[in-house]
Amino acid sequence: MVLISDMAMKRLLGIITASAIAVCSVITSFSFADGDIAHDSSRDVQTQGVGNPFNFGERNTPENASTAEIRAINHKMTVQEVKYALYKEVDEHWELISTRFGQPEREKVYALMLGLGTRESTLGGNGDGADIETAFSQGFGVSSAHAYGTMQTAVTAFLGCDPTFMIEDNVPEMFHYTLAENTFYDAIISNHMGIRKLLHFVEIGINQEHLTGYQVVRGALKGFNTGWCDYTPENVGYYKDYPDEIAALANWYYTEGHLYDNVFTWTNAESANSYRQGDVWAWWGGVEPSMAEPQTPSVPETPQSYESGDVNMDGAVNIADLIYMNNYVLGKETFTEEQFRLADMDNSQEVDSLDIVQLRKVIINL
Repeated sequence: MVLISDMAMKRLLGIITASAIAVCSVITSFSFADGDIAHDSSRDVQTQGVGNPFNFGERNTPENASTAEIRAINHKMTVQEVKYALYKEVDEHWELISTRFGQPEREKVYALMLGLGTRESTLGGNGDGADIETAFSQGFGVSSAHAYGTMQTAVTAFLGCDPTFMIEDNVPEMFHYTLAENTFYDAIISNHMGIRKLLHFVEIGINQEHLTGYQVVRGALKGFNTGWCDYTPENVGYYKDYPDEIAALANWYYTEGHLYDNVFTWTNAESANSYRQGDVWAWWGGVEPSMAEPQTPSVPETPQSYESGDVNMDGAVNIADLIYMNNYVLGKETFTEEQFRLADMDNSQEVDSLDIVQLRKVIINL
């Protein structure tokens, strides 16, 4: 056994704390050919998901990076990385999404997200990765149409936005990020909040507008774009241009086999014309959306046997946890939602250098 003196231990803790405060913004980039599949093809995607092959964390970027640095990282994402970033959020909340959409087939939900991403931003295929921003001319957080990321998630999705906007507090199963530039401009958080926004309108569509079947998701997509998910059958042209276009584009990705590669289409592309014919939602199936409790909770409770700070969940709080937390802040490790709770020492709903400092104090006292 190697014994470390108190002075050496404090020095090591100090080095770790300092490195966390000066977080590096370098993100490793992966490159795959158009036909390659990034995840293990032997996985049962329906039950296991794709497994996060690009190692995306709860954030895509260091939280203390500048907005310019955050956007630069998002800008470099390939089309395939943009796709898998969407799947990562679907997989993390699969039981909830499947129940609310009424869609038991995971790859169809993947495809729907690609359809939405294509309708809003050409899925990163325009050379901007996930770095797409619209309606920002009035300044940050001012316009309800101010949106960012693959899904073009608006500021209205976030907690603490302009109180005159509709408050989206009806999705307690998913974490509600507070509006700030380091959350709004992060590609992974934007995806998380975009899915949460869709589920916000699903709840309204089911409970207030009494929508059923595919009309629930169709209405949620309408709400995502306009703020209103009520069914307006007289506005056939609107549905054709947005929700139904998304369904056609999604079917193209699903049927043509482009869920996992670098291939993309775009809004009104001729290549998807055949999918715009007839009932564009037929491929989605006879779904039964529901507000029932998901069979497996999307956000499990932290087991009582784990102490705050035990981020590696080995039953002890020690230097190993500090190293793990430091690597997470540096972007070298990922956390499950359970580990995130254990690491959030100051209950700020973020894991950053302040949590590292607090954990350091706990370890020194121990």
